[in-house]
Parts: sequence; C-alpha cells; structure tokens
Amino acid sequence: MTSTQLDCGDSIVLRAPLLSDAAAIATHANDRNVWINLRDAMPHPYSFDDAQHWLGSMREQDRVSMFAIDREGEAIGAISLVLGTDIERRSAELGYWVGSAFWGRGIATAAVRRICDYAFTDLALLRVFATPMTGNARSKRVLEKARFTLEGIMRSCYVKDDTIVDAALYARIAPSQRAL
Repeated sequence: MTSTQLDCGDSIVLRAPLLSDAAAIATHANDRNVWINLRDAMPHPYSFDDAQHWLGSMREQDRVSMFAIDREGEAIGAISLVLGTDIERRSAELGYWVGSAFWGRGIATAAVRRICDYAFTDLALLRVFATPMTGNARSKRVLEKARFTLEGIMRSCYVKDDTIVDAALYARIAPSQRAL
C-alpha cells in the first residue's frame, strides 16, 4: 500500500491505517450509534480482533483508497473509495464513519471534501457517490456541505437491524467534467 497522507486542516489527516490503530479503531467503532448507519460488513459489537483483521487487510491494497481519519495522532474513524470497474472505472462509492465523540465538529465534512479532491485530482475519477440511509440526517448534511447533490431516493434499498430502509443517492462530479 502506498503511503499517501492527505491534510484536511485543523489537525485532521487522512492516512494509511496502521496496525497500531487497532485499539483506537475498536473503541470508536464499537458504538451502536455508529454501526446503525453503516453496512453490515462492519460488525457490532466491534472488537479489538475485528480492528486487527480490518487493519491487516489494508496491506493487500494496490491503490490507496482507504484511509484512517486521524485527529492529532489518533485514528477516530475511516473513509474509503470503492473504485468502480469496467464502464464505472472512473467512479467510486464513498463510505466513511467517525466515532460519535467527534460528531458535530466538521471532521467528517473536512475528510469528505479532501478525499474528493484526491479522487478527482490524483485518481482522475469523474464521479464520487454515496448512498446514506435516508434517516441518517448527519451523513446527508455532511455530503451536502461537501458539495454533493441529491440525485434521488432508492426505495427499500437496505435491510439494517431487521428494518427495511430507503437510501439517498448523492453524487459529486469532477469540476472539469461538469460541462461534458
């Protein structure tokens, strides 16, 4: 994995996840309020072993597309781009989470803005999209503040915690591609 580090300002950095982040990641991820808005690939409860397994899997990446959200040297969340393939090869799905102790401080917004700059400039992507659950007002607000546009609602899109939920489709297009 390449060692890319992206400065977000205000002591926030996106950097490669490290095995030494396991305790902090486990602490911040083991929160039902975080888990309820994420895909089931993130287990709950979230253990130290889960964190070690996730961090170990980062070594297999050949392009940097997943980062720890670091605040003053502590991993307090994660953000990633799931790169598309075939005809979607210049698109990516955005996913992110921040420990609830850090909600409402602009950290997620700064991280989303910075990873989009990286996606469009360094990875030459044309489109970054995200699909938060419609009940996740905080995440929708983060995306709106990061200049994403709501493209629609995907009805009965997810099943989370035995509940069928709708998802919002948000996207941000590379600035140079808006006129095409």
